[in-house]
Amino acid sequence: MIKDFADLSTPLIADACVRLGEPLRAAPAGILPVVAGQRVAGRVLPARHHGSVDVFLEALTHAAPGDVLVIDNAGRRDEACIGDLAVLEAEAAGVAGVVVWGLHRDTPDLIEIGLPVFSYGRHAPGPVRLDDQEPDALTTARVGDHEVTAADVVLGDDDGVLFVAADRLDAVLETARALFRTEREQARRIRAGETLRAQTRFDEYLAGRAEDPSYTFRRHLRRIGGAIEE
Repeated sequence: MIKDFADLSTPLIADACVRLGEPLRAAPAGILPVVAGQRVAGRVLPARHHGSVDVFLEALTHAAPGDVLVIDNAGRRDEACIGDLAVLEAEAAGVAGVVVWGLHRDTPDLIEIGLPVFSYGRHAPGPVRLDDQEPDALTTARVGDHEVTAADVVLGDDDGVLFVAADRLDAVLETARALFRTEREQARRIRAGETLRAQTRFDEYLAGRAEDPSYTFRRHLRRIGGAIEE
C-alpha cells in the first residue's frame, strides 16, 4: 500500500476525496511524523489506550503485515502513551507504522528504530492512571472527530494524516493521480513563464462571475479542467 501512495501526498488524497464526494476524514492538525519525511499507509489496526501498554500488545497479536497501529489516547497532552518498547514490538509484529491521537516519548530511540510514528509531539511523563478497558478498545479508535476501524486505511506524510474507507481507496488513489498529473503540468507551465492566471483563464472567470455571482472559481476550474482547488 505504501508503494501505491509513494508518488502522492495527503493534500492530493484530500482533494481526491472532495472530488469524489467521499467523507474527508483528517486527523487533527498537528499530528505529524516524529521524523520529517516519514510516510505511512496501511490498514487501520485500532487500539484505545486506557493507561496500560497491554492493549497495544493485544492489538498486535491480531496484526497483519503492513497494518498501521492507530492509537486513540483521546488527544491527551498530559501523558505520552507510546515509547521505544511499544514501537519495537510494533515493528516486530510487522506493522508499517504507528499513528497516535496523543503524545509519544523516547524520541531518540524512535528515530533510531525508524518505524514511522505520527503524534502530536514529545512528552516525558508516561501514564500514571489505569482506567477500565472499553469493550470495543480493539475494534474502533477515535482520532479527533472521526472513528476508524479495520475497514479503513490510514495515509500519512509531512502534511498530516487521513483516513479513507478501504473499499474506496482505489478510486481515491486513481483520482489523486489524475490531480497530480494536472498540477505537475500546471507547475511546469508556470516555470516556463505561463502564469497560473493565464492557465486558469482568470479574466474569463472574473467576467463569468460578474454575470453570475454564483459562478465559483471551483466551478470554473472544473469546466476548463484545472485542479488547483477542490
